[in-house]
Amino acid sequence: MRITAPSCLCPFLVCLCFVQRCYGSGHPPPARVLAKNQTRPVEGETEVHHRPKRGWIWNQFFVLEEHIGPDAQYVGKLHSNSDKGDGSVRYILTGEGAGTIFIIDEVTGDIHATKSLDREKKTHYVLHAQAIDRHTNKPLEPESEFIIKVQDINDNAPKFPDGPFVASVPEMSEVGTSVFQVTATDADDPTYGNSARVVYSILQGQPYFSVDPKTGVIRTALANMDREAREHYAVVIQAKDMAGQVGGLSGSTTINITLTDVNDNPPKFPQKNYQLYVPESAQVGKAVGKIKANDEDLGVNAEIKYSIINADGASVFSIATDRETREGIISLRKPLNYEKKADYTLHIEGANTHPDLRFSHLGPFKDRATLKITVGDVDEPPVFSMDYYIMDVFENAPVGTEVGAVTARDPDSTNSAIRYFIDRSLHGDTYFNIDANSGTIKTTHVLDREEMAWHNITVIASEVDNPSLLSHVPVTVQVLDVNDNPPQIATEGEVIVCEGIRPGQVIQTITAVDKDDFANGPRFSFSLPKDTPLNPNFTLKDNEDSTASIVARRRRFSRTAQEFYRLEVAVSDGGEPALSSTGTLTLRVCACERGARVRTCQAEAFLSSAGLSTGALIAILLCVVILLVIVVLFITLRRSKKEPLIISEEDVRENVVTYDDEGGGEEDTEAFDIIALRNPAAAAAEELKFRRDVRPEALQRVPRGAGVARSPSPDGALD
Repeated sequence: MRITAPSCLCPFLVCLCFVQRCYGSGHPPPARVLAKNQTRPVEGETEVHHRPKRGWIWNQFFVLEEHIGPDAQYVGKLHSNSDKGDGSVRYILTGEGAGTIFIIDEVTGDIHATKSLDREKKTHYVLHAQAIDRHTNKPLEPESEFIIKVQDINDNAPKFPDGPFVASVPEMSEVGTSVFQVTATDADDPTYGNSARVVYSILQGQPYFSVDPKTGVIRTALANMDREAREHYAVVIQAKDMAGQVGGLSGSTTINITLTDVNDNPPKFPQKNYQLYVPESAQVGKAVGKIKANDEDLGVNAEIKYSIINADGASVFSIATDRETREGIISLRKPLNYEKKADYTLHIEGANTHPDLRFSHLGPFKDRATLKITVGDVDEPPVFSMDYYIMDVFENAPVGTEVGAVTARDPDSTNSAIRYFIDRSLHGDTYFNIDANSGTIKTTHVLDREEMAWHNITVIASEVDNPSLLSHVPVTVQVLDVNDNPPQIATEGEVIVCEGIRPGQVIQTITAVDKDDFANGPRFSFSLPKDTPLNPNFTLKDNEDSTASIVARRRRFSRTAQEFYRLEVAVSDGGEPALSSTGTLTLRVCACERGARVRTCQAEAFLSSAGLSTGALIAILLCVVILLVIVVLFITLRRSKKEPLIISEEDVRENVVTYDDEGGGEEDTEAFDIIALRNPAAAAAEELKFRRDVRPEALQRVPRGAGVARSPSPDGALD
């Protein structure tokens, strides 16, 4: 079977058709063609083992895409060598698109495409052709496979699937700096002609940017592009196929290019001189004003650090940068005083914190300005001459005694008169009063140092012209001591005198206490009263260190003879004038333990109350112990007597039996077996012969009577 292609497709196809026709006319085709080197006999024929030759082999057609003519597009022609032109051969077409897209004339074998094809959707179709006998409906040749390729035309324009685009480049970049690269796609066949060969060009964005026609790389084309002058650029790039020739299709996209900031602008103060009014009442540490330098850059490139460069201004004021507003916040470092200094001049500098060395040739990245501060006069409250006052007054001073005075003044130029009064809402102290005009403080009560040694009051000063302006100052008054309290003997418990003490031995050391201050108290002296007779038992020794020792005069004190003694002691202090008092000490005689550091009578309290000596107490304790031992022994014996006796048949002894019958003399021999009395062993053996089920009693008591008889017992125990 021979396939004939049309001669009107293109020069290439015309050439192929010419070769086809020449080859077909010079070599008559065989009657049938076998595919894939195999032979397939026609039905009814015998199999012949030889390779039939096809006159002309053509296995593909070409058809133009996007055909829009009124008639079906001619694709090609099928022809079998068996076809004699009499209509006896019928051509059949099967495969992709057969019957729907591609139809065949069963008689002539002409193939037509009934629909417009799109190569971008499907590039080729695989079909099968066969010639059969119209009369017998039998194949004249084996089925042959061929391909119809859709030939591309330039029907797709280049596209930018991801556009529009966003790009950025630093300002002040050099010419030729790469910014972005665009890539267009063309759905046409890149292997056929120039339909998919794309060339890039710039439609909008010149002279700032350029594009490489082959790669689509966008570059800067103008030097020193300044972001502060223009920040955003819209660049339009066109992609055209057919290598940019006339008639080619094109597509375009937009690239929004932003110039990013670099630190190429120094900070600038809008003006060189500023003025600021600050009242003298401004608080230290609080902001009193602000100043700002402008920087056209952005972000960290616009950060500014402010500083006061003159020393006299920096000692009173400070400046810090607000990170959000980039302002210089001026604060007060020291309090202002209009009367001392009414104005200040500050030289302020603002400098970039992140300078870029590439642009150092543009000048120093800092600027300076002068700020003149005027201190405003404010009506201020009175000022005391001291921050606090400490005064003193002697106790027992009469009412109205002057303690001291406070002074305050008006710091303003008006120099208003001052009035004083005590703030009684804080302490409620009514011991003092103050003169409203002079500030003199006097007592209103007699003071007692021992009751309250310190008094705290608060004095308030106000201006006569403006009473609402007040100042407060603390005043502390110390009450000085006078010797108005006599000393007293300090005793801790009773004084213990040991019975075995020797003459001249110290019994106890005593001291005294005084409510007065140390200047009038601790230098104590001790003595026995002069108007009392000589004490034969005790004497007193002044140790000259504010203590005294009680010393025994004799030996051998006896508690039974006399337990308590009284001793009067006189003590005087070292004040001016000296005060004295007399106290009575109670001394108690006790039997002290040897080697004991602390003397005590607690262990002898029972003996003293009972009137017993130590020997008597020991004898009583010994008797109690002996009685306890006797009781224990008695109880032990009682328990041992209640235990049962064990009778043994082999150990027969006499038992004592008591009964109430009177003896009968000789007649009694008839009532008892005299043999048993003479031979107890034989009698016991005889009795056991008759009573083996009864054990003999160990002991049987009968009422006491006139007669007592002894009888043998198995265990030989006697009651």
